[in-house]
Amino acid sequence: MLKKDGHSHTEFCPHGSGEDVELMIQKAIRMGFQAYSITEHAPLPPDFKREYAGLETGLTTASMSMTDLPAYFKKCRQMQQKYSSQIQINVGFELDFLPHHVAWTREFMNEYGPQTTDNVLSVHFMQGRDNHFWCVDDTLQDFKKGLLTHAQGGQQLYQQYFEALITAAKADLGDYTPKRIGHITLIKKFQDYFGLPHDYSATTQSVISTLLKTIQTQGKELDYNAAGLYKEFCNETYPDFNILQQAKALGIPLVYGSDAHSIKEVGHGYHTLMAQIY
Repeated sequence: MLKKDGHSHTEFCPHGSGEDVELMIQKAIRMGFQAYSITEHAPLPPDFKREYAGLETGLTTASMSMTDLPAYFKKCRQMQQKYSSQIQINVGFELDFLPHHVAWTREFMNEYGPQTTDNVLSVHFMQGRDNHFWCVDDTLQDFKKGLLTHAQGGQQLYQQYFEALITAAKADLGDYTPKRIGHITLIKKFQDYFGLPHDYSATTQSVISTLLKTIQTQGKELDYNAAGLYKEFCNETYPDFNILQQAKALGIPLVYGSDAHSIKEVGHGYHTLMAQIY
């Protein structure tokens, strides 16, 4: 079995550690990884700021800017060439799915997708209070103000997030549509702080089943993401064990992702997560 990290970030991430991706790759090599996907946050559509209502930093630090792209691809190509004999390095994006910007996203991937070999499609922004979009994983304050108080309890909040993922999984983003869906339980990042439900209601479970069957039908993979295990108020993987078992039963491929934004996070939880897959 190929030892692979399918989700990682770089110094080009404004909310990351700023540490050099080369040092992260060197650590991955030391840990025995054979494949490593660099999936930096893709630029957001310029017009999305009109729909966003949270703290400004939740938008401005969410992703690379368009002006970062030449340097990003240059650095990634240098890493591929320098370490080609030691590790397979894939280059791509963690792409945000925004339902009102599908055409922009498709055009972006048509232009930059040919330079990529592995991409992740994620939902970080969800429609909430005043029909605006709020960041799911930025601050406790925005999560409560924009999303939690707008929903009629945690189960409805979960349902809204999983429904957003269903739309994302079905989206036609062109020839370079990402094949992997990122951290599908990110909505639970602050679960321990707000006392969100640990188990799923019958209605929520029905939405989850539809999501997983959609992913299966689309022939997509799931990001089995370690980051939540180390978040102060989450303390479990994305997805959780319940959903993981359902995905396994459907034969959906699960790809370990550290979601590393720093050197120390490379390989986080690898053995624990892989023991759950097999």
